[in-house]
Amino acid sequence: MKNKKEISERKLLGIAGMGWMFDAMDVGMLSFIIAALKVEWDLTPGQMGWIGSVNSIGMAVGALIFGLMADRVGRKHVFIITLLLFSVGSGASALTTTFAAFLVLRFFIGAGLGGELPVASTLVSESVSAEKRGRIVVLLESFWAVGWLVAAVISYFIIPKFGWQIALVISALPALYALYLRMGLPDSPRFTAVKDKKKISAFEGMKKLWSKEYRRPTAMLWIVWFCVVFSYYGMFLWLPSVMVMKGFSLIKSFEYVLIMTLAQLPGYFTAAWFIEKFGRKFVLVVYLIGTAVSAYLFGVADSTAMLMLAGILLSFFNLGAWGGLYAYSPEQYPTIIRGTGTGMAAAIGRVGGILGPLLVGNLVAQQVSISTIFMIFCISVLIGAFAVFFLGKETKSKELV
Repeated sequence: MKNKKEISERKLLGIAGMGWMFDAMDVGMLSFIIAALKVEWDLTPGQMGWIGSVNSIGMAVGALIFGLMADRVGRKHVFIITLLLFSVGSGASALTTTFAAFLVLRFFIGAGLGGELPVASTLVSESVSAEKRGRIVVLLESFWAVGWLVAAVISYFIIPKFGWQIALVISALPALYALYLRMGLPDSPRFTAVKDKKKISAFEGMKKLWSKEYRRPTAMLWIVWFCVVFSYYGMFLWLPSVMVMKGFSLIKSFEYVLIMTLAQLPGYFTAAWFIEKFGRKFVLVVYLIGTAVSAYLFGVADSTAMLMLAGILLSFFNLGAWGGLYAYSPEQYPTIIRGTGTGMAAAIGRVGGILGPLLVGNLVAQQVSISTIFMIFCISVLIGAFAVFFLGKETKSKELV
């Protein structure tokens, strides 16, 4: 019979993971919705880029504000607020008929998404034992792949037949159930232990990130977050559209992206195993280099088989690296500034998420080759890998303070 602590850890992982899954469903479906809106609303490449970028502007604002709030009012309350913001915004965006209204709602959905992810990883990090922490946070991240898979299935079967509006409604409704489950969740034991003893202002928290003690991990996290998010959103939000540009039909591109998305799960599971065996730095550096090589191969692929192989490897390595990044980030700071530090790193990353889709939109409009575009992302990911290798410190089995 499993002990009580293990059962509560699994319950926490399940409830936090459901929120992660709904977030991924939304981001995953957005890439398919952009491709569908291009046809329905006759969008230019620049407008298509703006949809992804406004989402990331919201995520940057949400990560910053809700990260600061998590250190003031607790992880659990912020966890609830962010999912509510996402659910309402997602449902309302199904009713929009104009490009401008869709962009406004994407901002609020993005704020919910951007706030939830770093706060969820912080809550889970602070609630599990040191020897399991890395593996459980990577497994939390693996719910992202499940969400993407659900998004790909919904997009493949629902969008062509029933329209993108129905797909958005389907993503919003189950999130309300996750909200109900989250109400009974206890707050982080580490935050509960320090909340009445030590409290610093939001400004002091941000200032402390750049104190002598935390300057190096902060610089490392900001670089790697920017590079990873810039390349991820630049590549993955444009995947269905890039497939169409390479000569595949909209339906066929959805089908291929669904197959590529399946590779995310073994990416996470191998990263979850390696992270406690070889450490956080090993997982991040190896999986980021794998992502860079895959991005290059995807850009130069000249056959369907090569394109599929490169896409599968890209999904495998990139999402495994994401798992490592979410496990590694909260471990860089003490409890009183953990939400602030993780949230600000994510916010800097989201700036990359704003620039990535916009850059692709502009380069496509100028008829720059897909291979050149993916080479830019290859270099970006390598810079992130070097930052972790040279500036990062290993935190495997480190007790949080």
